[in-house]
Amino acid sequence: MTKLPTDLPPLDVTPGPSRAEPLPGDRPVRWGILATGKIAGSFARDLALLPECEIAAVGARRQESADAFAAEHGAAAAYGDYRALVEDPAVDVVYVATPHALHREHVELAFEAGKPVLCEKSLTLTAPDAEHLVALARERELFLMEAMWMRCNPLVRRLQDLVGSGELGAVRQVRADLGFAVDKPSTDRLFDPALGGGALLDMGVYPLTFASLFLGEPSTVAAVASLSDQGVDLDVAVSLGYSSGAVASVTSSMTSLSPCDASVATDRGRLDIPAPFHIPTTVTWTPHDPDDQDAQQQPQELHEDLLGVGYTHEALEVVRCLRNGETESPLVPLADTVALMRQMDTIRAQVGVRYPADGA
Repeated sequence: MTKLPTDLPPLDVTPGPSRAEPLPGDRPVRWGILATGKIAGSFARDLALLPECEIAAVGARRQESADAFAAEHGAAAAYGDYRALVEDPAVDVVYVATPHALHREHVELAFEAGKPVLCEKSLTLTAPDAEHLVALARERELFLMEAMWMRCNPLVRRLQDLVGSGELGAVRQVRADLGFAVDKPSTDRLFDPALGGGALLDMGVYPLTFASLFLGEPSTVAAVASLSDQGVDLDVAVSLGYSSGAVASVTSSMTSLSPCDASVATDRGRLDIPAPFHIPTTVTWTPHDPDDQDAQQQPQELHEDLLGVGYTHEALEVVRCLRNGETESPLVPLADTVALMRQMDTIRAQVGVRYPADGA
């Protein structure tokens, strides 16, 4: 019967591409935070837990918002203008936390100032826009990473290593779900097609990413969804098929409190990750012996601690990359980011969701 290893080695990272000048290691990495919304505040609170980091500046559309954010989170400078933020010489790296539809514009703005970028997910509205930003980052030899913090989560990384080693058997099925009831007015950006509203780009990106971590690129994608009067996806279900014969089922919702859990089933057992699966600290492994159907199944638990709410781990990965002069994170590869954007473009085309950015 397959058991979880008890003598797990320390987590390691294979370095990514190294072309940039490394940041000095004798001082904190100085962050510029572009936008002052809810996720920017959460990220700033986690940064405060890291002696390797400090907030050098914050930028907002209004000076009052920037001033209030700076006062709350200890930013050294506050700007009512995004260009002033990215051009501040005290800023080493820019964290872009604006709505999806503005990501391309704001990443380009930071690149114009020669600044590396951590950009919130989804990276852009469409795959062509994501491809454009990746090409621009490589052309200018600047670091770019999508803020898919789940990929930097210690337990998720541990599970990738275990599943990838083959010790737990061959993956046959992956299931993941994320959803909650959105109690906001119809004018909110989550309901606005022009801003990338809908469940897919905000919630669905997590279960899709989870499936890709354990099964790679699907060979088939089939999706259904219910749409709002404005034409954004409220509930989405996607079936994915793989050349190995494995399958995945991923769902997301803006109308209900869905299970928000995940599982990875192999020919030797099953990994169960409780809600919220995208910020996990515990997983249960239930082994299965195909040669002894009557064997007692003894679930085993694996635990990994989080620092803060979890944004710390993606910030530390950015710090590691910048200290080493790496222009791309091996934990959040740009090719994977673009591949996920292509999947979401395919899903939107199947369910009938169009953004103005899709063009004619």
